[in-house]
Amino acid sequence: MLKVGLTGNIAAGKSTVARIWRSLDGTVVDADVLSRQAVEPGTPALARIAQEWGDAVMEAGGGLDRAALRRIVFADPSARERLEAIVHPAVAELREEAYRAAAERGEHVVVADIPLLFEAGLVDDFDAVVLVDAPEEVRLARLVGDRGMDPEEARRMIAAQMPSELKRARADFVIANTGTLLELERRAREVWTELVRRARG
Repeated sequence: MLKVGLTGNIAAGKSTVARIWRSLDGTVVDADVLSRQAVEPGTPALARIAQEWGDAVMEAGGGLDRAALRRIVFADPSARERLEAIVHPAVAELREEAYRAAAERGEHVVVADIPLLFEAGLVDDFDAVVLVDAPEEVRLARLVGDRGMDPEEARRMIAAQMPSELKRARADFVIANTGTLLELERRAREVWTELVRRARG
């Protein structure tokens, strides 16, 4: 089974590529979904987060106040590192469970959709890494225009990630998302075909 890491800096179009691959019957394990599962009420990871940051990041019902936690960790790199040290191992465990299930189903390719794949040092965990990329100014415009984000917060989120040119150098495939949705879909399908060919090689 070929393990593929799919990544891309914020607003590059990674989620769209993941959606295209799912439409081709690809198995895509979403790190964002896993990271939500990892901190659900009653999980060890949520208990550690509550211990670390207290009521400031907790909702009244006992769930995690994601917006409050995000504000803290984007303003403080050391806080982000502490959070990652709690959440990443829990997410990795859930990902391994998903891999085992895919292997039992006889899947040839399984994709892990991980926004911070490079930042988390996970490149070597995969047989192939696919980077979805777009210029910084295009991504900034998408965050502000499409997602209604404050420009300053959008810039901070972009700056918190490793520059995409460093990621390009280490990716096995780069899907540039600077044109139309149709062009993105065509390139995504090309890469998917190649991944399946490799897996069956």
